[in-house]
Amino acid sequence: MEATVTTANSEEKTWGGGNEPMGASYGKLMMWFFIVSDALTFSGFLAAYGFSRFKFIETWPLADEVFTHFPFMHGVSAPMYYVALMTFILIFSSVTMVLAVDAGHQMKKDKVVLYMFLTIIGGMIFVGSQAWEWNNFIKGEYGAIETKGGSLLQFVDKEGHRVALADFAATLPVEREQLTRNKGKWFMSEPALPSYSLAEVQAGFKAHPDLLIRTEVIYEGDEATMKDAKINHDLTKIKHKTILTREESLLRLGQATYVVEGANLTRNEYGSKLFADFFFFITGFHGFHVFSGVIINIIIFFNVLLGTYEKRGSYEMVEKVGLYWHFVDLVWVFVFTVFYLV
Repeated sequence: MEATVTTANSEEKTWGGGNEPMGASYGKLMMWFFIVSDALTFSGFLAAYGFSRFKFIETWPLADEVFTHFPFMHGVSAPMYYVALMTFILIFSSVTMVLAVDAGHQMKKDKVVLYMFLTIIGGMIFVGSQAWEWNNFIKGEYGAIETKGGSLLQFVDKEGHRVALADFAATLPVEREQLTRNKGKWFMSEPALPSYSLAEVQAGFKAHPDLLIRTEVIYEGDEATMKDAKINHDLTKIKHKTILTREESLLRLGQATYVVEGANLTRNEYGSKLFADFFFFITGFHGFHVFSGVIINIIIFFNVLLGTYEKRGSYEMVEKVGLYWHFVDLVWVFVFTVFYLV
């Protein structure tokens, strides 16, 4: 029997990569492993969001009803404008990162410095914008009422324009003091009380006959039924905001249990509290990635200024952080689509 002897040379020829499998350095390969694992994590989060949304579609908020704020334009409804601006800034920062990597391949230090600086500025603007958006989401704008079944009742005028609780809530002499640990039994406590009690909202609503309640319903049926309901959609099941009559509004208001202002992990004036849970977690998780990327980019930026990579004869480190930054941008495209567009 003829033995087959494999020599070191033949093994090297078969492998062909030496210490760089698939033609990539160890650092690049590990970055790709991290990106793939992180992509699976985000995929799981977004899939869970999708399942929850369609399970609780009746109370799920509409994005263009929630994200209507724009800096320095208080009271002006600008649905999705600022979120679109944030997205553009983040995508543009990905372009500047590409230019920084290309300049590194050409060993042009000054251009690497310029484009890395622009990338860092774009990332900082995005993180700051996300913090501003969180603040508005938590604080709320109009307020709503939660019913026994968990439905959210929003207040509108006869033209269908939203009306804030502060515009009509009555002022009653009875006020309840918030329960705190130093005043309750066994150190009990409760969240901060809303600005208006349920009785004040109900009394104010009854005193303003021009106010109505808007809530969400699910329309089911064929296309003809949908046209009769003045809904231009080709699906047989769709969520739609509807304004109740004055009599129906008074009846639904009688089922109210809690005044909701803003959003937190317990209640949400925009709709299902799961929306707020997912919003805080997923956008916060992505925001942490962006913030981490900005910190890493700053470190690499100063190394470029010091000439570290020019002395090494390679700007590969810029390319590796560029991979991470592109991944963060790509993930935001999916988050933006799922949360704000779909």
